[in-house]
Amino acid sequence: MNSNYMILLPVLLPVIAGLLIPVIKPLNNRNARNYYVIGIIALTGIFTVFVASLGDIHLSLWKMTDSLEIYFKVDGMGRLFAVLTAAMWLMSAIFSKEYMKHEHDESRYFAFFVSTLGVLVGLCFSGNLITMYVFYEFMTLLTLPLVLHELTKGSIAAGVKYLFYSMTGAFLGLGGFFFLSQYADTLTFTEGGVLNMTKVAGHEGLLLAVVFFMILGFGSKAGMLPLHGWLPTAHPVAPAPASAVLSGNITKMGVLAIIRVVYYIVGADFIRGTWVQYAWMGVALATVFMGSMLAYKEQILKKRLAYSTVSQVSYVLFGLSLLNVTGMTGALLHVVFHSVVKNALFLTAGAIIYKTGKTKVSELTGIGKEMPVMMWCFTLVSVTLVGIPPTSAFISKWYLGLGSLETGISVFSWLGPVVLLVSALLTAGYLITISIKGFFPGADYDYSSLTKQEPKAVMVVPVVILTVVAVVCGMFPNSLISFMSSLAGTIL
Repeated sequence: MNSNYMILLPVLLPVIAGLLIPVIKPLNNRNARNYYVIGIIALTGIFTVFVASLGDIHLSLWKMTDSLEIYFKVDGMGRLFAVLTAAMWLMSAIFSKEYMKHEHDESRYFAFFVSTLGVLVGLCFSGNLITMYVFYEFMTLLTLPLVLHELTKGSIAAGVKYLFYSMTGAFLGLGGFFFLSQYADTLTFTEGGVLNMTKVAGHEGLLLAVVFFMILGFGSKAGMLPLHGWLPTAHPVAPAPASAVLSGNITKMGVLAIIRVVYYIVGADFIRGTWVQYAWMGVALATVFMGSMLAYKEQILKKRLAYSTVSQVSYVLFGLSLLNVTGMTGALLHVVFHSVVKNALFLTAGAIIYKTGKTKVSELTGIGKEMPVMMWCFTLVSVTLVGIPPTSAFISKWYLGLGSLETGISVFSWLGPVVLLVSALLTAGYLITISIKGFFPGADYDYSSLTKQEPKAVMVVPVVILTVVAVVCGMFPNSLISFMSSLAGTIL
């Protein structure tokens, strides 16, 4: 097989395999279906890593018109997001083996869960704007049933809201696509951008407005103001493994789309020093602060974690808005670290719900005595998200702070680190306090009724693996920092 066609393996395999789940009769058996799902996702991960190792390969699959082409290209940015997504999907799939026993319509859930992975890999390996947009829309359509899964009144309302916000954001991106096609010689992703400055001359104001609305549009999937509202609505009603990947990975597709538009189509130089950069920085910092405040006040555990995602993903967007190598390095590091941590947090929340039925923070007093292994994992990844050294998120936040100071932009150069520090304190307030009350319930706690409720190993192991990765990456970060810095340097 031509090595270029290998790009299609991690895309088509999970899509086809997922669609077959409700059709193949032996997969009506829960055990057979679970092993099938985990096997397909593991194989997809292997193919993803293999394709990522082949170098900068590309494939023109289908030309709709002379200017519209379904085109795949494997570059450094695509490798990062694709491998990360495949790894997190596998952790969630293993956890789901036990968790989904207390859910209904498992075949339907896994059909969409598996197929979504293929679409996300396709989005990561997209080589131009139209291909990325096609997979971006498919991502929304395939993840919608994950939000709707319970089919309760609340989940249906959440699904409608998720669809409305996602489609609104996507249409803003599509509108920008129409405009950019008039001022670029190609829409193929190219480091540094592809705008034809001769065509742009005299239309700079229009293009700047278009770029800003595209950032807001794709920012909806990343949970950035003002299109962030779907996250705290969708996460509490979706099954915990779906919440984990929605928060840890689906939001990152919004980040990837913004990176492609700003750094590979428009070019960072076009918006550097303009009102677009300053507005983007302002909206990102506002989202960081707002998300942290709302998470601090929220009493429903999964909803608290959703607001946390709103805040933490905007750390990434703020780093991207700095338009320098240090800020970009911090942003890409935080993409990885937040994905690992938030998957672990949501899976832990799912284990608590699965074993105890408790969904509110106020109900978790003493939970550390009942589920010590899970709560130790929860504590360690919470410390990581706060940014306490030597855990991983400290490294990413360090680079984000340095990148902000390096810009030399009045107000924002110092406001960025201040907001990040305040957000870190709030993060400690809404996460670490859960662990304190969980392990130290106080004299009023009824120890006589204490029962160990640790979940089965198939639920514990993925969370332990994610916790170890979150901590170890902070202790030995040099290789990852070098890779991210090199990647950032190629597009700036």
